[in-house]
Amino acid sequence: QVQLVESGGGLVQPGGSLRLSCEASRSIFRLANIDWYRQAPGKERVLVARITSGGYTHHTDSVKGRFTISRDGAKNTVYLQMNSLKPEDTAVYFCHGVYAGSDSWGQGTQVTVSS
Repeated sequence: QVQLVESGGGLVQPGGSLRLSCEASRSIFRLANIDWYRQAPGKERVLVARITSGGYTHHTDSVKGRFTISRDGAKNTVYLQMNSLKPEDTAVYFCHGVYAGSDSWGQGTQVTVSS
């Protein structure tokens, strides 16, 4: 099992930036992939971005060009840099990983984009 701890959420004005962090209790290279999901009020949890153990990245269409997923292996941390934030980006953001066939989720971090 792996523990994932998110941080970096907060309140930001439209057009602003935030960087989320997801720190893993194990080497991130031992996870098949690490994802960022988000869940807005009353909506389903959806995939935002993914980085695989090999370094391949995927970003969902609604955040392409604005969000970037990256990692620091020495810190066992995956980041989500979020630029040009919009009110529709408001959600709880969750980190997700798969280790030894088991899913692990972080506790989530709230991102609110509002003027």
